[in-house]
Amino acid sequence: MSIFLNKDSKVIVQGITGGEGSKHTARMLAAGTQVVGGVNARKAGTTVTHTDASGAEVELPVFGTVAEAIAQTGADVSVAFVPPAFTQDAVVEAIDAEIPLLVIITEGVPVQDSAEFWAYAQGKKTRIIGPNCPGIITPGEALAGITPANIAGKGPIGLVSKSGTLTYQMMFELRDFGFSTAIGIGGDPIIGTTHIDALEAFEADPETKAIVMIGEIGGDAEEKAAAYIKEHVTKPVVGYVAGFTAPEGKTMGHAGAIVSDGAGTAQGKKEALEAAGVKVGKTPSETAELMRAILNG
Repeated sequence: MSIFLNKDSKVIVQGITGGEGSKHTARMLAAGTQVVGGVNARKAGTTVTHTDASGAEVELPVFGTVAEAIAQTGADVSVAFVPPAFTQDAVVEAIDAEIPLLVIITEGVPVQDSAEFWAYAQGKKTRIIGPNCPGIITPGEALAGITPANIAGKGPIGLVSKSGTLTYQMMFELRDFGFSTAIGIGGDPIIGTTHIDALEAFEADPETKAIVMIGEIGGDAEEKAAAYIKEHVTKPVVGYVAGFTAPEGKTMGHAGAIVSDGAGTAQGKKEALEAAGVKVGKTPSETAELMRAILNG
């Protein structure tokens, strides 16, 4: 079992002919993902050639629209590698085509654009992950995004993280146990899938035995997640909040990572999580140790 993505997922790439799209299409195929085609309106009708996990050459069709790609291939996941200026159009197109899962890798999407496509997606059939995220991986089955597929194998841990690099680090720290699914939700002020969405899915997934949640300073997503965990999550959760040493009022890294008037601090988030019964590490390694202790229980 897994959440949102598995070996049967059929993936298309919006922006498959661009540099990043091409590079990561190759990596997704190497990870065993069923990539079935791509979208680029200017190159519709052409094909791109890559190598799959078995070393065989695959020719992937390029379609003019997401709707066409879905009709021809049965795709149910799209990964968008589209420049920031064109991301909103690409997202709206995917939502209109009713793709079940859309992973937006693009960094630097204007917040207003994110707000508009987030609002547009409400009540529709597409789950959005991102923007500005590494995507989602179900080890040994499928990768939709840019997470290195060789960090960790399959196992009982569910991971949800705002930070891409900390996703990778936590997967490496706990590679001896492995992961059901690891999902990087992105650190922008407005994102699609939230910590709570992932926690709900992991709680419902029988293969996930314990959950690691990585947050960072800024906003109140972690505090909201803490309240959700207290009410609805029965599985053990360990947490880490990046940014304990961040100065107040200065944006750190992600656009969403800003502390103002004492709200959104790492300490405040840590306290909210601990009050909900979550064990919180002060470093990624300490967080991994807390998880190790639970699983070795």
